[in-house]
Amino acid sequence: MSLRSGDWRERIDDVDAALIDEYQSDFPVRERPFEAVGEELGISDTEALERVERLREAGVFRRFGAVLNPPVIGSSTLAAVSASEDRFETVAEIINEYRQVNHNYARDHEWNMWFVVTAGSREKRDEILADIESRTGCAVLTLPMLTDYYIDLEFPVVNGDRFARESIEGTDASATRISEDATADFSALDRRLLLAIQEGFPLTATPYRDIAAAVDADVTDVLAAIERLRDDGCIKRIGCVVNHITTGFDNNCMVVWDLPDERLDELGQRVGELPYVTLCYHRPRRPEQNWSYNLFTMIHGRDADAVDAKIDELATEYLPFDHDRLYSTETLKQTGARYDDIVGEKSD
Repeated sequence: MSLRSGDWRERIDDVDAALIDEYQSDFPVRERPFEAVGEELGISDTEALERVERLREAGVFRRFGAVLNPPVIGSSTLAAVSASEDRFETVAEIINEYRQVNHNYARDHEWNMWFVVTAGSREKRDEILADIESRTGCAVLTLPMLTDYYIDLEFPVVNGDRFARESIEGTDASATRISEDATADFSALDRRLLLAIQEGFPLTATPYRDIAAAVDADVTDVLAAIERLRDDGCIKRIGCVVNHITTGFDNNCMVVWDLPDERLDELGQRVGELPYVTLCYHRPRRPEQNWSYNLFTMIHGRDADAVDAKIDELATEYLPFDHDRLYSTETLKQTGARYDDIVGEKSD
């Protein structure tokens, strides 16, 4: 099955399409969730599970489970280095060694390597950044998120859209301040749960029972804790995590904007409501490192020209300010955020 060529869409039926586009979030939190999914789709729980397994094996799904929220659980930051061409691979290998580095992309810019560091505490995060700077000999541009206007990579993929969410009318966006310190108050069970589910749920008929066994807890307590972590914002959503690159949305551009500080919330929320803007957030300027931008937006698309057209629209109709376009040229690392070091922190 060739995903990039689009052959995968010819090999799925309406039930598969519903699983792909309608179950990226709000997956039932109950002991046998596939029973509820099967009832909704008119199939058995066994068939629902088998279909999800098959779609994961085909690469349509990256994993099944919870999408965690790094800035709430731990301390997270976007960072970048400017690596010379002759040392680029070496620098990437060093950065990718860290389990706390969960994304790393090459981008067409002077700052040509962009990665995310997520750790259980701000101190650990900064220790890793300092170590990367020392080992690579490259100055690190550190850009923690300060305000979230809109962040969600949940969008339909079984369609002919040129860019992500083309068929969606709008998005709810609001300014949410983000702390650089972990803000959640975890119980001992919460910590064990986060460690157990950070790479996904078991793909079985009884995933929550299996998680309960792994953390030595009653399944009723695990279900309640999962609901609580979702309500508190530690879990953003629960469902099938789609591989947007292999399902065709492999053109993306991070656009950075130099906006008037006094208009940042006004413009950030306005742009975050646009359906084709998949990410929109405020990060600090770093004038001492010649970085003057304070708003970041992302646009994902199947067609590079369509992505460029939407950026042009942003720049003319919504954000007529200086900006720079950082196109992704290579995925150097892509995993879920790791929270191993929270286990060593104080728990009840």
